Amino acid sequence: MAVKTTLSSATLVFDLCEVSSSSCMLRRGRLSLKGREPINTPCYLPPSSRGCVPHITQDTVRSNTGIRGLYIALEDCECSKSDVKPRPLASTWQVLEKVDGQDLPIYNTPTSPEQSRLRQFIALQHDVLLVMGPRRQPPVQARNANTDTSIAIQTSLGFSSLRSDDYVGAVQKLKPDIVLGLADYEHMKRPGVKRLEKMGDRTLSWTQDMVAGLTGDADRSPDTALFAPILPIEAGQQSYYLDLLKEDLAGQTSGLVLFDAASVDAVPADMCHMPRLSLTEIHGPLGVLHNIALGVDIIVPSFVGEATDAGLALTFVFPIYGRPANGRRQQLGINMWSKGYDSDLSPIADGCKCYTCSNHHRAFVRHLLDAKEMLAWVLLQMHNLHVMDVFFDGIRGSISTGTFESDRQVFEESYEPELPASTGPGPRYAFVACID
Repeated sequence: MAVKTTLSSATLVFDLCEVSSSSCMLRRGRLSLKGREPINTPCYLPPSSRGCVPHITQDTVRSNTGIRGLYIALEDCECSKSDVKPRPLASTWQVLEKVDGQDLPIYNTPTSPEQSRLRQFIALQHDVLLVMGPRRQPPVQARNANTDTSIAIQTSLGFSSLRSDDYVGAVQKLKPDIVLGLADYEHMKRPGVKRLEKMGDRTLSWTQDMVAGLTGDADRSPDTALFAPILPIEAGQQSYYLDLLKEDLAGQTSGLVLFDAASVDAVPADMCHMPRLSLTEIHGPLGVLHNIALGVDIIVPSFVGEATDAGLALTFVFPIYGRPANGRRQQLGINMWSKGYDSDLSPIADGCKCYTCSNHHRAFVRHLLDAKEMLAWVLLQMHNLHVMDVFFDGIRGSISTGTFESDRQVFEESYEPELPASTGPGPRYAFVACID
């Protein structure tokens, strides 16, 4: 059964077609913002590193991938001066906006009143969707805890705290297209009984702060759409927050952000038509399919970049037409560090139309990896993002034809559940948490 609905706010329009079945709720839609290229959902947004997709430039993303949206974390917008000593638990605004009394370049980027400083600073094309959240994906587990007025973050200057009012101020200055609201959720930490009582109240207070900051000027509509958090706890434990979200804040929020795809069950029925962005930590395509089966519209997967860093070339496709003839499960990717590719002149994946497979062969990529050439990871990233583009095209087509559930079952039976192990050292950089 297909049900068409449209969500329209001051900045965002979401046309949704719901396909219901006995086992899952599949959603296929179209997300549109003024001045941005419409995005068909389900879709994925690559997590960025300081505003860039790792290994490739913005123009390469434009010309060689289907990506038309980007996720950036505010905790990335900090100073990395080598002469600045780490200051754990320093004032948030000192870390994010000022170091030694000097404004960070991102806040001094020259723009017109209508332009986004963040977009100008990272040189992002004007028609690409820009989504900003407080933390990286996946986040580094913070040493300090959330408080009534702030969440714990990790910057290159050390662990710190991001106050709700500072987050609102950053959004007002940087003007992303979509901002993810603050949530009282700590990565990889299970909340205790007393903590559960606070989570909904804190998240409600921070959401109200953001709404007030975005709608403070009654004479003009907000430049940024707000996605409100749904906490990864039982609906009854956040019922007061959810009630006010659907009643008092329904007109000021344009979407929802989930930290666990299973939290879809907690979404009030009156808000089911809103777009859902998932920050669930996903380790492969099976996790993507699971999220989509639960009704997620936008996914921010980190495993693609992790596979590239590990020297893995993704090779999975969806849907699969016919199971393997030998009955054995296929690998989700291939380890390009393998010496068996030293003289292999075939493309990474047969039939792949990406730039890498169209112009180079396995032996060349293997040689680049062995020589520690940066181009190796550039070519692998371009290939892996193309695989994801084709993967999501197949998902949307499968939903349209009503065969998603059976196609998903065939996929699970045909592929190994995890990506293959890497045998190489990875690229010549490493993210190291600043711990004193």
